[in-house]
Amino acid sequence: MEPPPVRYARSGSVNVAYQVVGNGPTDIVFGTPFATHLGVWWEWPPNARFFEELSSFSRLILFDKRGTGLSDRAVGVPPLAERIDDIRAVMDAAASRNAVLFGASESAPMSVLFAATYPERTAGLILLGGSARHLAAPDYPWEPSREEAERAIVEQEREWATDSQVRRLAAGLAPALQEDPGFLRWLTKLGMYGASPASAAALARMNIEIDVRPVLSSVQAPTLVMAEETEWALGTGRYTAEHIVGARFAVIPGASHLCTADPKASKVVLDAVRSFIDGLPGMADSDRVLTTVLFTDIENSTERLSALGDRGWSQVLEGYLGRARAEVERFRGHLIKSTGDGILATFDGPTRAVRCAATLRDYGHQVGIETRAGLHTGECLIRGGDVQGIAVHIASRVGGRAAGGEVLVSGTVRDLSIGSDLRFADRGVERLRGVEGEWRLFALESKLPSV
Repeated sequence: MEPPPVRYARSGSVNVAYQVVGNGPTDIVFGTPFATHLGVWWEWPPNARFFEELSSFSRLILFDKRGTGLSDRAVGVPPLAERIDDIRAVMDAAASRNAVLFGASESAPMSVLFAATYPERTAGLILLGGSARHLAAPDYPWEPSREEAERAIVEQEREWATDSQVRRLAAGLAPALQEDPGFLRWLTKLGMYGASPASAAALARMNIEIDVRPVLSSVQAPTLVMAEETEWALGTGRYTAEHIVGARFAVIPGASHLCTADPKASKVVLDAVRSFIDGLPGMADSDRVLTTVLFTDIENSTERLSALGDRGWSQVLEGYLGRARAEVERFRGHLIKSTGDGILATFDGPTRAVRCAATLRDYGHQVGIETRAGLHTGECLIRGGDVQGIAVHIASRVGGRAAGGEVLVSGTVRDLSIGSDLRFADRGVERLRGVEGEWRLFALESKLPSV
C-alpha cells in the first residue's frame, strides 16, 4: 500500500502534519508513540499492514506531534494542553466531527486529556501500552524514580540513533527482533528523522512530569485499555482501566511494546479494536466536561470604593470588567458571569486560563488595582450557560487563598501545564474550606509569559 499524502493542519502558529487513509464509517485518530515520522512510519511493512487493516473498517487519521517528524520542529516542548489543541486542529482539517482516540504508548496521556476535555468530540478511547504517570509514586510502583529516569535520558541523548541505543530500544519494543537487521535499520532511521538528540531529551523530560491520574475519572467515552504481557504494562494498564468508569481491559499476548512487531499481537489488537468500534453506542450529548475554572476579584474593593467614591470606582470597575471580557474571549474562554468585582470564566486549556489571569493581573497593576485569581481544573457540569461542580468550589477557595496581585493554581493546573513556559512557585499544602483533603497550591511567577 502506498503511504497516503501528507497534509498540514494549522494549530495556532504551528503546522501539524497529518494523513488520512480509508473511508470507513468511524474516524480513528491515531497518536503515534514518542518521536516518529509519518513518512518513515510506513516504510516498515508490518506497520503498513497494520494501518491498512485498521483503515479497512475506519477512516484513519495519523499525525506527527508538534516538534517531531514532519510537523513544525522549532516549537519547544509542548505541554499536553497544546497537544490536544493539535488533535482538535487535525480533526477540524480532516472534517472529523468526532472520532475514536487511539493513544499508543507515549500518546496515551494526551488522548486521555482530550477525551476528558472534549467529550462531545470523542466517540471512544483506545489506549495501547500507555501509562498515566511516568515516575514512580507510592501507589504507582511500575515507573522509574526521577534519578533513574534522568540517567536514562542523559544516556539516550548522548547515544541517540547509535547502534547501542537502537539495540536497547529494540529490546524493549520488540524483543524477538532485537537482532533483526531490517528492523534495526528502520528503527535507526525513525529516530534520526523523528527528532534530534536534544529535542528527544527535552520531550522525555517533559514526559516524566506528566501525571493524568486525576483526569481518568472524568473520561466519559467508552474506553478500551490494552497492555502487553510485561509487569510494567500490566500494572499501568490495569491501573488506568480501574480508574476510568466502565473501561474494558485486554491483555495482548507477548512482550512486544510495539504490537506490529508480533503478528499474533497485531491481530489480537486489530480484532479487539474492530469489536470495540462495532459495539460503540451513538454519540450522546454530554454536559459534563473537564474544564479549567478561573475566579478573579479585586483586593480591598470596599476600601477602594471609599477612596475613589461611587463614580470613580464605577469607572475603574467597568474598565476592569470590560478588559476581562475581552481577555477571556482572546484566550478562547467562556465568561460565565461577573461576580461583582471579578469574574467567573471557564477554559478548555489550563495554560490559556493561566495566561488570561496573568494578563488581568498585569492590567490591574497598570490602573492601580490589585487583583487576585484562583484556578483549578476538574470535571464540571455545564447547564444553561452556568457551570456547576466541586471544581468550581475548589477554584473559588484557591482564589480566596491568593494574595493581591497573585495568580494561585491547584496542583492539577500546574501538572497539566508541564512543558509550557509557565513557571510556578510551590506555596505548600492547604486545607480548603468545604473541600475534602489537602491541596498543594502553586503561585505563578511574576513575569507574564509570552503568548
